[in-house]
Amino acid sequence: MFESSVYVERRKRLREQVGSGVVLWLGHALQPRTYPANTYRFRQHAHFLYFVGINEPDLAVLSWMDRERDVLFAAPVTMDDIVWSGPLPTPAERAAPAGITETMPPGDLAKVVAELKAQGVPVHYLTPFQADAKLRLAALLGMGASGLAAGESLALKRAVVDQRLHKTTAEVTEMEEALGITKQMYLRAMALTKPGAREAEIAGAMQGIALSHDRAQCFQPIVTVRGQILHNESYDGTLRSGQLVLIDSGAESPNGYASDITRTFPVDGKFTPRQRELYELCLAMQLHAIDHARPGTTNLELHLGAARTLAQGLIDLKLMKGDPTAAVEAGAHALFFPHGLGHMMGLDVHDMEDLGDIVGYGEGVRRSEQFGLGFLRMSRKLEPGFVFTVEPGIYFVPPLIDQWRGQGLHRDFIDYDRVEAYKDFGGIRIEDDVLITNDGKRVLGPPIPKTVAEVEAATGR
Repeated sequence: MFESSVYVERRKRLREQVGSGVVLWLGHALQPRTYPANTYRFRQHAHFLYFVGINEPDLAVLSWMDRERDVLFAAPVTMDDIVWSGPLPTPAERAAPAGITETMPPGDLAKVVAELKAQGVPVHYLTPFQADAKLRLAALLGMGASGLAAGESLALKRAVVDQRLHKTTAEVTEMEEALGITKQMYLRAMALTKPGAREAEIAGAMQGIALSHDRAQCFQPIVTVRGQILHNESYDGTLRSGQLVLIDSGAESPNGYASDITRTFPVDGKFTPRQRELYELCLAMQLHAIDHARPGTTNLELHLGAARTLAQGLIDLKLMKGDPTAAVEAGAHALFFPHGLGHMMGLDVHDMEDLGDIVGYGEGVRRSEQFGLGFLRMSRKLEPGFVFTVEPGIYFVPPLIDQWRGQGLHRDFIDYDRVEAYKDFGGIRIEDDVLITNDGKRVLGPPIPKTVAEVEAATGR
């Protein structure tokens, strides 16, 4: 946890924005894996972690908005707890690091919430995304789970987004510390890469480094020679000569902040000419977006700039044709780049996406319905303190190529005969984490091999 003053100040700012009523912060419970007592590793809800900081299960907090009163609802420690888990902090000892001085047993929460509602006090909440949390919250509020979304507090949602969008120096330090661990993971993966190595072997080595630092990973890592599958999470492949390995992974910081890096490198330790020209094009897309990132620019503009860079590069390679700007406006480039440029990052690897497009788009801004562009998770204008990923990709997805060709889509811009020869290529993605500063941007963390020369020097060593 940070110093208790950090959480006190965050809740103070929240009170200034919400103004009245109480906020109910419902923490996560342990989630069973195969039976109730066999649980997944616990990870606290990010909103609870941000405003309270306690990474323990079965907690709740009520925060009064018209005065500085916060109550932690936590169970007292029993001898059974001590026998199974060792000495544990009391509720008061749990509350103190969050700057909270008042505690109650969990059984009192429903009674307090009912009294507040009977008095006409607004109870602000954010709709949980875990099914059991929805049921618990609905029971506390005396409603059906299906009604939670309609009663969600827009004032609270706006205030949470406003705070969490802008990262402090301490938060950025957490992410950069996590990126230091992530770099070690990637260097080890590159060193292990060679024909005959197994995806599972490389994934295990990377996760072993994270575990050796007592770190969780922010998401299920992607380690695959099938890079054209955007979220391929199996590790059943064996690396063969001529293939590319795509890895998308990231360790968490001690306080739960994310890192998110993708690298693509050749199994043989050296790119083939065809791999190299497409890799350098993907890198040009990423560097173009990073170079143009600054306050006042929208992430949509960065995405479209990367897309135009792609279209021009593929025209030069005779895979596309015509005018690159017109091709991007028509959405023809999305055959090769079918996702968005990146997403917000913080305590969630896709920061606050449980709150919907108010995070990445702002209020009243609708996503495009165009294929590819509709997957852009973040469109809004960049502001100092934003941390987001820049992760363009180039992919050859055989079923998608066959579908578009069969439907005659974008024949004015795509040379399907030449694309046909690339259906065995796979995919490339390159991703870094970027902070928007007052006068520009900064790529976070220690450099991880990214240029052709750097990747070839690190692979298979």
